[in-house]
Amino acid sequence: MIQRPAFLASRSAAWRFGAALAVAACAAAPLATHAQVMRCTDPASGKVTYTDGACDKGTAAREVEARKSREEIEEERAQALQALQLKQQRQQIERQEAQQEARQDRERAAARAPADPSRSPECARSRRNLDRVANESGGGNYDGQARLTAAQRQMDLDCLGPQGYAEVERSRSYSGGSGDYYAPPAVVVLPPRRPVVVQPALPVPSAPISHCNVFRCYDQQGNVHPR
Repeated sequence: MIQRPAFLASRSAAWRFGAALAVAACAAAPLATHAQVMRCTDPASGKVTYTDGACDKGTAAREVEARKSREEIEEERAQALQALQLKQQRQQIERQEAQQEARQDRERAAARAPADPSRSPECARSRRNLDRVANESGGGNYDGQARLTAAQRQMDLDCLGPQGYAEVERSRSYSGGSGDYYAPPAVVVLPPRRPVVVQPALPVPSAPISHCNVFRCYDQQGNVHPR
């Protein structure tokens, strides 16, 4: 005897349970022809049980699932198999939809993510231009160094992005220098040269002699003159 909980006392629930029990009985006993479900009620306690056989003595018995023929059992088996196949198909479709939605979410997240500027075509072009300018300005003249500095800064902008380039420029200004970049020297413009005219010195009149001795003479300003 198969006993079930008493909360299956409603008529609809009992019928569904009986149908399920009938299908299970068909699977356990192929082509069985006495898939009958009986509702047994104990008059003393009111307890309800279900069985595919006969109720216990003293209980009220009522048939809730009639005996089924071979054709009915086969039909129920076919319906159960079809329902199982439909359920599996629905689950497979749901899994495919979930996978597709997850893939779309990843694609949207990748599209929202900022692109790596170091892998951009602009960065590659700036690198090639810097190499070309470096080879052409090997002499180290002023114009070549200026073009090399401009090419280096353009590569930083294209390969680091605006934010990274701003940080490099900020750190360069904090350090007080130009880093590896060429800083052109200050140009000092000299005034044009003019000829200098030297004026001849005017003769200085000598002071009058005040007195003399045996060897030399002295003027009124104290200067000494040979005699």
